[in-house]
Amino acid sequence: MPPNNPPAQPPASAAVTAEPLRFGTARAEARDVEIAVETPINIVYGNMPYAVMMASPSDLEDFVTGFSLTEGIVRGADEIRGIAVEPKEDGVVVTVELAPGRFREHLARRRNLSGRTSCGLCGVETIEEIPMADAATRASRAVPATAIETALAVLDEHQPLNQLTRAVHAAAWCDASGAILAVREDVGRHNALDKLIGARLRTGADASEGFLLVTSRASFEMVEKAAIFGAGTLVAISAPTSLAIERAKHLGLTLAAVARRDGCIVFTGALAPETETIAR
Repeated sequence: MPPNNPPAQPPASAAVTAEPLRFGTARAEARDVEIAVETPINIVYGNMPYAVMMASPSDLEDFVTGFSLTEGIVRGADEIRGIAVEPKEDGVVVTVELAPGRFREHLARRRNLSGRTSCGLCGVETIEEIPMADAATRASRAVPATAIETALAVLDEHQPLNQLTRAVHAAAWCDASGAILAVREDVGRHNALDKLIGARLRTGADASEGFLLVTSRASFEMVEKAAIFGAGTLVAISAPTSLAIERAKHLGLTLAAVARRDGCIVFTGALAPETETIAR
């Protein structure tokens, strides 16, 4: 996909006046506080609106690229011919130009979707319609425990928006040593992961070397997105759900969660045995 000139996008945070309060002490004067911006993002393919997602209005080209992949609309970034970001008074319209053949296939399977930051299956009407990734077919190198420990130790430093607002999630791509190569932030955990996947796709990066690290729980949708991207390991700060564990087993995905600087729990798969020191 040819690079686009970065469009002007709304700020991801805004100052509001609020009154800080410490219990049992005198009231303080009101002051400005940075708040995470949440805005409707209308995703349009060609001239056909597809979804309205509540998201942080940053890295929107990455967002729609990752979203298009994990929604099954494209199979790779090369099927996206262009992305136009148009801020509006009440949100942002992002128009995606698909390759002609891919657009025809998209029209054939088009469905209505209204997205929310807490829901990855909005618009699905029956259980049979829930999208499922195929079982993993590409081999991924097992991640050593020391790499997870290294990434967790510096993750906070890679979250400038969260440091400012304390209100957003992050998704990071880490190499086999634990070095953080890319991070994307958003008010929605699904959106943060889609942004990261999109960023990696747009650079042509290989998903078989390294692992995903997310600052949220590991839900079914997060596991599905990781598998569709091709990652072999997903590490989550919070706990997984039962369906996330079931799907990770089926997909051959290593799932580690409840990740802290002193350890984590490996629910499926395995870390690299020669350096594995994290207790299960």
